[in-house]
Amino acid sequence: MKCKISGKKIIPFMSFGKMPMANGFIDKKDFKKEFFYNLEVGFSLEDYLFQVNDHPKSPKIFNNKYPFYTSKSNYMIKHFKNYFIWVRKNYLNNKSKIIEIGSNDGTLLKNFKDSNFMHCGFEPSKNIANFSKKTGINVISDFFNYKNTLNLKKYKYNTDLICGANVISHIPNLIDLIKGIDTLLSKKGVFVFEEPYLGSMLKKISYDQIYDAHIYMFSLLSVRSIFKKFGFDLIDAIPQITHGGSMRYVIAREKMRLIKPSIKKLINKEIALDMNKIDSCLKFKKQCNISKKRFKKTLENLKNKGKKICGYAAAAKSTTVLNYCKIDSKIIDFIADSTEEKIGKFSPGMHIPIVSINYFKTYKPDIAVLFSWNHKKEILEKEKNFSKTGGKWVSHVKN
Repeated sequence: MKCKISGKKIIPFMSFGKMPMANGFIDKKDFKKEFFYNLEVGFSLEDYLFQVNDHPKSPKIFNNKYPFYTSKSNYMIKHFKNYFIWVRKNYLNNKSKIIEIGSNDGTLLKNFKDSNFMHCGFEPSKNIANFSKKTGINVISDFFNYKNTLNLKKYKYNTDLICGANVISHIPNLIDLIKGIDTLLSKKGVFVFEEPYLGSMLKKISYDQIYDAHIYMFSLLSVRSIFKKFGFDLIDAIPQITHGGSMRYVIAREKMRLIKPSIKKLINKEIALDMNKIDSCLKFKKQCNISKKRFKKTLENLKNKGKKICGYAAAAKSTTVLNYCKIDSKIIDFIADSTEEKIGKFSPGMHIPIVSINYFKTYKPDIAVLFSWNHKKEILEKEKNFSKTGGKWVSHVKN
């Protein structure tokens, strides 16, 4: 097992066993053809990087039927609006050019478009890219990589902002990614990206953050170490509540911008938590095993008491929970979701039926397993009648 950055050996410390594609929602006729891989994670002592070993190729993950639309969440629409206001105030001028890596349905880029910024998004999932093109977003339906950046002559060394949200951890070849960024970024330009934060995952034991698309879990230690090798500084890092605990990283060319004093404080905090050592990972492994047994036992006890149990939100992360804990349709009757592409299919691996939100409302279960626990506030407000009529929410994560 070798580090995807340094090429040196990393320490494998945990296996989740055979795992299907996180977003591989499947028809019944295709059960026997379902794709599985071994989900194993390791830690690089050189770059302090938590990473998945074996993972499917990107085209398998981001294909023409990718079922995630950012605009489905009102919370994320508001978050990206605030992101736009913040980045414009701190790093942009009226003539700035913007590139987004993994622009999804254009929820973030829409803010730049509406303010007349020259912009371009990279989105490899053609169904998502086509959706955003219809709204007037300038999108290239392909992966962001060095080769594809060579065609953007107007942006070469002239881009003030390159951004990405919950996407950089999906890219196996970070060296090629950084090479592409180096080709486009202006002298004082910034690369701003948000990703689920390793520190939050270790604290909450939110192992559902680990699946095929999430190849890396970043910390300040790992981000600083990786980008320093290529002539970049980590100049700022701002904690976010998105995705159950994320970090917004700001990268600039070396010595082109001042490094905020908060960086040193946050890195010292990580070191105090042993995030520069394998020890934190081994502790996480032990806690995951305890959490897995406890969560499955809780659901089994409820089922044995005659409770009707369903799942709510067929998020990619639910695949890790269900398959790692071995929770199937004998325990959970169905999973309710609002994404049309998922309804009528079955969950990857455990083959639990995916139904509409309307079915959830009429079925009136006793217990709902909240898989999108990171959107708890928004979902509980939306489904407040469920709680008012005695329904109970449960999750494998305490938040």
